[in-house]
Amino acid sequence: MLINSTKAKSPDLILLFAVIGLALFGLAMVYNASVAEAWQWFGDKYHFVKLQALWLGIGLTGMALAIFIPLGLVEKTASWWLAVTLILLVAVLVPGLGNQALGARRWLNLGGFSLQPTELTKLTLGIYLSAWLVKRRPLAKYLLILGLVLGLVMLQPDLGTAIVIILSSVIVYFISGAEWRYLLLLSVLAGLSGIGLIYSSAYRRARLLTWLNPAQDPLGSSYHIRQALITIGSGGLWGLGLGQSRQKYQFLPQVTTDSIFAVIAEELGFFLSALVIVWLFLIIYRGLRISHLAADGFSRLLAAGISGWLGVQAVVNLSSMLALLPLTGVPLPFVSYGGSSLIISLIWTGLLLNISRFRLNPKKNDR
Repeated sequence: MLINSTKAKSPDLILLFAVIGLALFGLAMVYNASVAEAWQWFGDKYHFVKLQALWLGIGLTGMALAIFIPLGLVEKTASWWLAVTLILLVAVLVPGLGNQALGARRWLNLGGFSLQPTELTKLTLGIYLSAWLVKRRPLAKYLLILGLVLGLVMLQPDLGTAIVIILSSVIVYFISGAEWRYLLLLSVLAGLSGIGLIYSSAYRRARLLTWLNPAQDPLGSSYHIRQALITIGSGGLWGLGLGQSRQKYQFLPQVTTDSIFAVIAEELGFFLSALVIVWLFLIIYRGLRISHLAADGFSRLLAAGISGWLGVQAVVNLSSMLALLPLTGVPLPFVSYGGSSLIISLIWTGLLLNISRFRLNPKKNDR
């Protein structure tokens, strides 16, 4: 149960400013990366950055509300939020409700706004598991819940998001005090499921083979990863200069979303793009510290789940761009273009800041 007697403190200001700063940096990079596509498709080079700025405003509003929402209410309504999300995951599969693009059906058309239910799933599933695992930890029910969510996600299909959900959910399960034998079993099941999903789809099989041998089919299946590596390598140590990317001119696919780190590396070079990675992991570290100092079990698990989700998603995106993992359609938190991802990321941050308001007093040397 949530401890309400802990006196509220100010939120973690380092986390707050780090996230706002990274989101504003992302806004600038979305503009840099999107100029060519925005002019070609809409005749307005500011088209994408204006939308991203709108979503940033909505996300910051959501973050402000999340900072002050009673955490007890969040815990009590966790199952309702998950139920709504499951309904949305089903609705996106219904023709006429879900929009299909690039062979996937992942977006719900809500008037002038498209919602990606899988992004909401990361939030609501994390809240639900944090509330549920405080009280009981039966492995069978955990696997049933996770299997239901992942099944709906893979029907879209969206393997990248499924990987993020699996790994971040296992982190929450581990932090809740699960036995090592259960974690070993989960690892084996996750590995077998991943292999099965890859080999059940010709498209995913081709991506794996491309990752193993990027030299094959340079104008086809390996085009994206080869262009990403060329983009990153073109930046050298110091970069071509802000706004000077060449690859953004229709060479690099998904330039504003999955591939935006490649443009950052091209324009800013190795040293400054490495600082962006450090920036991301500072945010993750602050989240883990908040989890460590949390005043109750639900808050501890939720903060760990948020930090785990941020870490997993950042690692998967960056590793994909560096050919350390096969390409997956996972955005870089706070930086990539996309309303659902940015808004949900900022709401996650608001909950982290909320938890930090009720943190236990650290030792003097724990800064």
